[in-house]
Amino acid sequence: MAGRGGPPVTTPHESASIVAGWRHESAPGDAALPALLMLHGTGGDEREMIHLGRSLAPGAALVAPRGRVSEGGMARFFSRTPEDPFRFPDLEERIDELAAFARAALLEYDLGGRRLYAVGYSNGANAATALLLRHPGLLHGAVLLRGLLPTPAPEDLHMGDVRVLIAAGEGDAMIRASMARELVATLRRRGADVTEHWSPRGHGLGQDDLDAASAWLATPV
Repeated sequence: MAGRGGPPVTTPHESASIVAGWRHESAPGDAALPALLMLHGTGGDEREMIHLGRSLAPGAALVAPRGRVSEGGMARFFSRTPEDPFRFPDLEERIDELAAFARAALLEYDLGGRRLYAVGYSNGANAATALLLRHPGLLHGAVLLRGLLPTPAPEDLHMGDVRVLIAAGEGDAMIRASMARELVATLRRRGADVTEHWSPRGHGLGQDDLDAASAWLATPV
């Protein structure tokens, strides 16, 4: 399906060219399971997300790109302004690029026909949310670990076929609980099936978050 960022990839040559333009790792998996698009947080990388994906959903096919924006040498999926860390000036452009990568990777790694879920932490969770909002139909759902609403949701967006797990920290000083609740409320207003997991922790993840994500991913649809 074409998203707001342009038409889908149509040829193997085109998909190979797009995928080659990103540092990433992939792992094959069971065709009966969803494929996971693993999106790291600021300063993370594709290797740690492949490891996380294997632990959360054993047997699933995984694709983990590295964000192409550098913030002091730390990889991100889109930039933020120094004066306001919640202002993202290039979000639309970068998310369109990420959507193009995801579509190309589905072709390149022969994942067509599988449900595609994003699993993102922090900046990666925000990138996953932006994909849901800007490119409807690309993702069947997402696991959003310590995320916020990075951009307003289109008024005409209907997400009745989308599942989302939001794992938030009551003690998170970076993504305040009110921000996570805004994300929950916004996605529900657009019709998404939202499951909440609240941890007493801060921005870092605990075993309870990982267990919740693993159980959610294993839930039959």
